[in-house]
Amino acid sequence: MAIQKTISPVDGSVYVERELAGADLIEKTLARARAVQRAWREVSLDERSRLCSAMVDAFVARRDQLAQELTWQMGRPISAAGAEIGGFEERARGMITLAEEALAPIRLADKPGFTRYITREPLGVAFVVAPWNFPYMTAVNAIVPAIMAGNAVILKPSAQTPLSAERIQEAFDQAGMPEGLFQYLHLSHEDAGAVMRNSRVDYVSFTGSVTGGETVERHLAGRFIPAGLELGGKDPAYIRGDVDLEEAVAGVMDGAFFNAGQSCCAIERLYVHESIFDAFVEQAVAWVKELALGDPTDSQTTLGPVVRPQAADLARSQIDEAVAAGARAWIDAGDYPLSTPGSAYLAPQVLTQVDHSMRIMNEESFGPVIGIMAVASDEEAVNLMNDSDFGLTAAVFTQDIEAGEAIARRLEAGTVFTNRCDYLDPELAWTGIKQSGRGCSLSRIGYEMLTRPKSFHLKHA
Repeated sequence: MAIQKTISPVDGSVYVERELAGADLIEKTLARARAVQRAWREVSLDERSRLCSAMVDAFVARRDQLAQELTWQMGRPISAAGAEIGGFEERARGMITLAEEALAPIRLADKPGFTRYITREPLGVAFVVAPWNFPYMTAVNAIVPAIMAGNAVILKPSAQTPLSAERIQEAFDQAGMPEGLFQYLHLSHEDAGAVMRNSRVDYVSFTGSVTGGETVERHLAGRFIPAGLELGGKDPAYIRGDVDLEEAVAGVMDGAFFNAGQSCCAIERLYVHESIFDAFVEQAVAWVKELALGDPTDSQTTLGPVVRPQAADLARSQIDEAVAAGARAWIDAGDYPLSTPGSAYLAPQVLTQVDHSMRIMNEESFGPVIGIMAVASDEEAVNLMNDSDFGLTAAVFTQDIEAGEAIARRLEAGTVFTNRCDYLDPELAWTGIKQSGRGCSLSRIGYEMLTRPKSFHLKHA
């Protein structure tokens, strides 16, 4: 019997222990999902909507409990943990609302003697592999639209946040969802791969690292089923010289440091017009120094630990390497007693005098650190922003909206923002390019990933 242990970054204690699923449970779960999906696909869209909405109601009713568990599992400050429950609700309800339009048959122009139309048919069983950093908000992107589209879902949560799957299951059960339509499995990496290769799985949604995405593609080679891959990011932002400095600092720095920078769409590279560079850095450093690193269960804490000591040490190594190569570190880590090598608590950092030869500017950091470079023009900013293996999001801060939109059109990213960052709108497609992945979730287009088109060409007798 293999046991999975969740080590809390709050204090290093074992917070949750769960038995990993064995072969018998995996087989029963797959068989149950396949069987119930055949009936579910015939259920009306109104009934699917009613049950999914009831699930959301049951889920958000436990907001305080869910937020506290999230803090202990992955370290987000309790003051911010509840926002994920709100994000889950916004995305779920948004996708429920979009389903009627997204799944409606496409009616073609009249052709004498023929009836022609295209329907969106469910794929079957969706296997969703969720990450630890936003275990509810990333999972819901696939779960709710998959079920609304007529599919069954099996969720594999991260070993760091196993309770997330159990709480979603409880909400579905409370809503009266048919047994087996939504299920979860605590799995080893090896068994997760075996599930992906199983012929009863018709779609895989994976959120995680580039390396993890490569592994998923190897498992699916030759299966000819669709997969949605949301992978890494090294997202940039550009601060033009015309901004309201105070608003720009607050917006972009929150986008860099929320959740201790542990977001696929966190701002990790920052380009500031040289005319305001010194003033921007001064205010940005002052903003970061206001962050309170500490126990995330304390409501006064605004910066919690990263997920595990190894993750903190990776970011430390990038910072140290950059400084050794000539970067300037603006924050004295000694001012943060909790931040010591081998600890999950990591002092925030702002670096200048950086360049793209440094890992801090070209490899994902996933921690509370930002590198800032001065640029002389929009053209230079665009070239540097596009100089990356990643392409998830990018942001431009400017008071000239036309100029900002023109710059955004040139940026190589799945989502581009002006005057905000680090946000998912359920009505917009969430997608990445380059090593940030492929496929799409959210929006009407997201439903296309979870269905297949079926054409009807009916000749009248």
